[in-house]
Amino acid sequence: MIRAALLSLCLAGSAAAQDAGATARAAAADLEAAAIQLDAAEDARDRVAALTQTVQAFESGLAAMRDGLRNVTIRELELSRKLHAQEAEVAQLLGALQSIGTSADTETLIHPAGALASARAGMLVASLTPALTARTEALKADLTEVSTLRHLQQDAVDRLAKGLQGVQQARTELSQAMADRTDLPRRFTADPVRTALLIAATETLEGFASGLSELSDTPISPNDASIESRKGRLTLPVQGQILRRAGEADAAGVERPGIVVATRPQALVTTPTAATIRYRGPLLDYGLVAILEPQPDMLIVLAGLDTVFGEIGEVLPEGSPVGLMGGEPPNLQAAVSQSGERAGTARPETLYIEVRQGDGPVDPMDWFTTDKG
Repeated sequence: MIRAALLSLCLAGSAAAQDAGATARAAAADLEAAAIQLDAAEDARDRVAALTQTVQAFESGLAAMRDGLRNVTIRELELSRKLHAQEAEVAQLLGALQSIGTSADTETLIHPAGALASARAGMLVASLTPALTARTEALKADLTEVSTLRHLQQDAVDRLAKGLQGVQQARTELSQAMADRTDLPRRFTADPVRTALLIAATETLEGFASGLSELSDTPISPNDASIESRKGRLTLPVQGQILRRAGEADAAGVERPGIVVATRPQALVTTPTAATIRYRGPLLDYGLVAILEPQPDMLIVLAGLDTVFGEIGEVLPEGSPVGLMGGEPPNLQAAVSQSGERAGTARPETLYIEVRQGDGPVDPMDWFTTDKG
């Protein structure tokens, strides 16, 4: 029974080691693949699409690496504390094993109470020896795991540093590729004067959205643009976690009909479906805004951006870059810290997403899907 318990403990430790390192190893492979994608993007026919996929691959890999590094760090700390707490027990165990293994004197094998007592003592030692051996193997496995996890930590930190450099390079190249892009079709050309008058005449997002139809004389063909069949299955425009859902009050008690997604600094924002850029620029108290029109009488409002790509009137293919979130790119120290005690501040930026159909807003989660709440 003792042996079974010790064996179970040893196997549990082995499984924990695999779980702690699996995410980090998988993330390392993702970052390696993203680096290869970045090199390949140089010769890609559609450089914007290739760089968009590269940035997203880096973002996914970096997020996974942070989680993996955090798991490895926690597991290594648990084992180190466990071994430290067992120092006295380990010393006693080593003493017992040494005394059993090195005693060769005949008198040590004879019990003072006689032969029967000596036989019983021998049976007791024989039954304890496998248990002591199993315990020794368990301790050896813990020490080996600590060493493995420490090596894995260093490798994860090195790969995290390279990944941070890679994603910044990819974002810079993507911004330049978007600035150089001239192949997007246009539904209409922006009228700066009419747009400025509309902004000056409206005090709410609803009023501005209602007036957007006046800025274009080229409606979208309903037959070509309907996305009703994809309702509830659109991917969120940015990698992040939903911070507030539609109608939930913020810290100031303000309720808005859209959702708020918490993102990492400089996260890439893309269009969830093909859409026309109806507006891009500062708007009211929403900060920098991009308003997309995927189909007639439907608008997707993305607010809180730091950089916006494209021009008003351009038609963006699905998955095209819309902009970047704000914030300073994390350095290695901050990234590693976010994997531990500062994990709650890992997503300091927020993107506001509002969907409007007809004359009013609808719950964005009627359109988007997410596996995280």
